[in-house]
Amino acid sequence: MKLYTIDTGYFKLDGGAMFGVVPKTMWNKANPADENNMCTWAMRCLLIEHGNYRILVDNGMGNKQDEKFFSHYYPHGEDTIEKSLAKHGFTTDDITDVFLTHLHFDHCGGSIVREGDKLVPAFKKAAYWTNHKHWHAATNPNEREKASFLAENIMPIHDSGQLRFIETAEGEEWLQDIRIRYVSGHTECMMLPQITYNDTTLLYCADLMPSTAHISLPWVMAYDMRPLETLSEKHKLLNEAAAGNWILFFEHDPKNECCSLQQTDKGIRVKDIFPLSELDARTATSIKIKDR
Repeated sequence: MKLYTIDTGYFKLDGGAMFGVVPKTMWNKANPADENNMCTWAMRCLLIEHGNYRILVDNGMGNKQDEKFFSHYYPHGEDTIEKSLAKHGFTTDDITDVFLTHLHFDHCGGSIVREGDKLVPAFKKAAYWTNHKHWHAATNPNEREKASFLAENIMPIHDSGQLRFIETAEGEEWLQDIRIRYVSGHTECMMLPQITYNDTTLLYCADLMPSTAHISLPWVMAYDMRPLETLSEKHKLLNEAAAGNWILFFEHDPKNECCSLQQTDKGIRVKDIFPLSELDARTATSIKIKDR
């Protein structure tokens, strides 16, 4: 197995929405806001090369929306899916599976592209994976989430015939060394890949913990549908992660890709921060220590 960071650019969201009840005097130190109270966030995806599989986890917001839509989110940066894949020697046609943690626009918008007047899959040879509960929520959205579930991102996946549904139970393997964790505080039945890599566990945090700052339990987004459920889910997974020396991978943190954890007198906190590219060296060191 090989893991690659796939950067798709940055965008902006309101700081208060991203940090919920946390006072700005606190969160502004973690991610300083601009004059409009907007903070910059990454759209960082993960490519898993695993045997004959090349699995892309999420794919950013894409570029097919109109100018009015993008004016709300200020997409910026030079990174694209195509450039990031090419950096590692891949193209969109090399992707065998697109694993969608959930169907909010900033996670699945890159699934579909415009070709003339048609909306078609960006990954023409890939199966697109969601689950039945989340698909139902996304295609029958409540009023609060309606602006995040966009039909033009979602329905062309179905119409293409490339849509697939994961049936794997909570915590069980979907593929060898890839388990699925389901969380529903942010949105109904979001899926987090839990990957066993070189005897180390890596958890793709998606929107359960969009940044290192959100490791602190009360730091829950105002976007979350069920904030108390998010708090409970974070508590459970963070305790598993700290006990098992897991690595966390962050989709939205503008600076930090990965971290390890430690127990402190204030709860579980960041221990080390590092890019995914250093994971091989860290796991190799860990294996050597275990083998002594």
